[in-house]
Amino acid sequence: MKRNVEIKARVTDLAAVRERAERLADSGPIELEQEDTFFGCPRGRLKLRRFLDCELGELIYYERPENAGPKESRYLVHPTADPEGLRDVLGAALGAAGVVRKRRVVYLVGPTRVHLDEVEGLGAFVELEVVMPPGQDSAQGAATARTLMAQLGIAPAQLVDRAYVDLLGEP
Repeated sequence: MKRNVEIKARVTDLAAVRERAERLADSGPIELEQEDTFFGCPRGRLKLRRFLDCELGELIYYERPENAGPKESRYLVHPTADPEGLRDVLGAALGAAGVVRKRRVVYLVGPTRVHLDEVEGLGAFVELEVVMPPGQDSAQGAATARTLMAQLGIAPAQLVDRAYVDLLGEP
């Protein structure tokens, strides 16, 4: 499985974070509209991501701990040209567990994907995904994430320990 080290943080001024990200970025921005449908899964998480500006999608399986700090995530991604049909099959077989809709702006800063997210029903967030090459210690990825958090003005108190789908389900 591929690996990365991730953080998710709630932010109040996404425009300020975007300005900082633009100064640091090696590439971007890429603007996306996404809909993630989560399915029942005995371990980890399974979601189908539909890109709303085209007819493509990705089936994504991932495993990661639910804590607020930088954490290792292991994942598999498989592209699909028929996300709606796949959603119907998976929903019938596994049951849909929730849907997350978001606008995402992506920058690349070194080995890190910086996601600036506006999540329907939740607000503004930043996700960092430090891509880990085979054999790299996750502690190095965590250090990279912490450094970038500081550069973007994200404080540890802003970190979130759950997936968007879980946050949507909270009262």
